[in-house]
Amino acid sequence: MFENLGDRLQNVFARLRGRGKLTEKDVDEAMREIRLVLLEADVNFKVVKEFVDRVRARAIGEEVIKSVTPAQQVVKIVYDEMTEVLGGETRALNFASHPPSVIMLVGLQGSGKTTAAAKLAVMLRHQGRNPMLVAADVYRPAAVEQLQTLGSQIDIPVAYYRHKSALEIVEEAVAEASRKGNDVVILDTAGRLHIDVEMMQELVDIQNSVHPSETLLVVDAMTGQDAVNVALSFLEKLDFEGVVITKMDGDARGGAALSMKSVTGRPIKLASIGEKVEDLEAFHPDRVASRILGMGDIVTLVEKAEESMTEERARKLEQKLKKQKFDFDDFLEQMQQLRQMGGISKVMEMVPGMGGLARQSGLNVDERRLKKIEAIIQSMTREERKNPQLLNASRRRRIASGSGTSTQDVNQLVKQFGQMQKMLKAFTGKGGQMGMLKKMFPS
Repeated sequence: MFENLGDRLQNVFARLRGRGKLTEKDVDEAMREIRLVLLEADVNFKVVKEFVDRVRARAIGEEVIKSVTPAQQVVKIVYDEMTEVLGGETRALNFASHPPSVIMLVGLQGSGKTTAAAKLAVMLRHQGRNPMLVAADVYRPAAVEQLQTLGSQIDIPVAYYRHKSALEIVEEAVAEASRKGNDVVILDTAGRLHIDVEMMQELVDIQNSVHPSETLLVVDAMTGQDAVNVALSFLEKLDFEGVVITKMDGDARGGAALSMKSVTGRPIKLASIGEKVEDLEAFHPDRVASRILGMGDIVTLVEKAEESMTEERARKLEQKLKKQKFDFDDFLEQMQQLRQMGGISKVMEMVPGMGGLARQSGLNVDERRLKKIEAIIQSMTREERKNPQLLNASRRRRIASGSGTSTQDVNQLVKQFGQMQKMLKAFTGKGGQMGMLKKMFPS
């Protein structure tokens, strides 16, 4: 979502670095560019003005102008202020001291609320909790069916009672969760195409009855400043503790995320970063700011790597790379693992200085592409998989014919294999990119 914004801000910083010493005029010119970049990213104009004013005030201070590395000091200031705009610190979900905790999701129809409810249930189960989903939208049968289908797919119970009001459904579900030992109850409430009195009163009645430990507003990042306006409209009638922002993996300009906390006073707590049920994560303002500014996000990378790669597999991979025995079988395994981590380009964006390369590499792998890669590799002989240097033109034509692909597809795969080798070598060994794998999986 922040790719264009990040690229343009990094271009501003690159020009600053090229000037060595900075004058107040240089800073003013950079601030004008940053202001324009943020406004074009659909950030609230008041937020932009306050942000730029704070950055400028700090950037023309003596510690920057007289610094040996003034451009780096400016980047650090922008990072600090952007982290603050995005919410400052990471805000955890609130849970009741006596279970079950009730988490109430509210929002307009089409914001992704039902899917977010299922993703939240999966996330909480991974944290050791025992969630129950509640279909509290009595106006749209499709919403109930969608939640029941999702609940069946992820093996999480969904409570719904026909011919009852939304309030009755919620009250009965909370009582059932208490009896059955479900320690978290996630309410998927009704949405509308627009905010109306009836909907808001129903939500207020539910809040007053079951006293949720957390009420979260679900907004669609693709709607830009409209998402912020929706949040303000909800706050007029219904209090909520935080925001769930969906479609963070889309091509939105980023204005909603950068404006939400400053305008509404409510932090983004969770972000949906993909279509899979596992693609919901805590929103970390410092990590998001770091990624936007091309500084990487090593903490998230380590967390994702620990989830997808065992210590033993990491050691074996490192040994193979050291001995230059990394082959196409290993390549396929790593593609599958990196895909579980969100795709190779997302992984590369978390490594400092590699975000631009990630977008140029074309290494992202979806399900169809992965199947094509599998077909190509399986069409190779064992010797070819072990020794890619054998893949001359005639062998590549044979492999393309055997896998139902084109020679161009095979050539592209061989090129990507080389890129994967280079990337993984950067992560391994003492001289690698911070000795990445050793730090992830110490012996």
